[in-house]
Amino acid sequence: MEEIKKETISQEVFDLYDDYAHNRVNRREFMHKLSAYAVGGLTVASLMSFLTPDYQGNIQVKPDDPRLQSEFVEYQSPKGGGTIKALLSKPAEANKKLGGIVVVHENRGLNPYIEDVGRRAALAGFISIAPDALTPLGGYPGTDDEGRAMQSKRDRNEMLEDFIAAYNYLKTFPDCNGKVGVVGFCFGGWISNMMAVRVPDLAAAVPFYGGQPASEDVPHIKAPLLLHFAELDTRVNEGWPAYEAALKEHKKDYTAYMYPQVNHGFHNDTTPRYNKAAAELAWERTISFFSEKLK
Repeated sequence: MEEIKKETISQEVFDLYDDYAHNRVNRREFMHKLSAYAVGGLTVASLMSFLTPDYQGNIQVKPDDPRLQSEFVEYQSPKGGGTIKALLSKPAEANKKLGGIVVVHENRGLNPYIEDVGRRAALAGFISIAPDALTPLGGYPGTDDEGRAMQSKRDRNEMLEDFIAAYNYLKTFPDCNGKVGVVGFCFGGWISNMMAVRVPDLAAAVPFYGGQPASEDVPHIKAPLLLHFAELDTRVNEGWPAYEAALKEHKKDYTAYMYPQVNHGFHNDTTPRYNKAAAELAWERTISFFSEKLK
């Protein structure tokens, strides 16, 4: 199969994939609409392959990286009486207690990309916990399509409680200094914003292209915010002006960046929406922010 070059694909294809990835169109409708762009030697199958995440070739920090200690742990879920599985990662050698970071996945469970982000955070000098909100349904099933279908069966406010529980787990973890922040992507960006609303002692929140809380919730935010947005992400961005107005009105500590000409999901290096320059800059800013707020 001939390799598809990202620059040859129209923005409409990325927008259509965004609709599919966020359950606004089902698979059958997505495939039907995608066929309109299968021209000039392209096939629907090749476009689907191009859009599908590549988890094999894009892991930055391997699970067995000797610089880290990574293991799966379980903590109590406040809803349903069960447990939540999470990847806990920390530097293999540390001579002091470290700040903690809750890493929150997208709308498809704890996939290899988010596990990798958890390890990246640990490699930067933090203790990270990356929970799988799909644990009550059996855990991330191995594909994003199945993961999205599973996650749609859970109530998002119950999942929010599970991530708040992860914060509490990490805050009292023996190797943590008690200062814990959160970073999340897409659905995880909304969770990050809502944890800032719900957790008075949250030390920092970094939502990547995340949905916004209601304006009446903004007065409850105590944590400093670092917000990352993608210019082409009109779906999420439409809620930003009202959110920013409320943050300004209530004199909240926030910094926001809009990354030009990039799509929703630009940090995810396993998909063609990835933008290397924007992703690296956003992550550099994120680690710098956590280094300041979690020390």
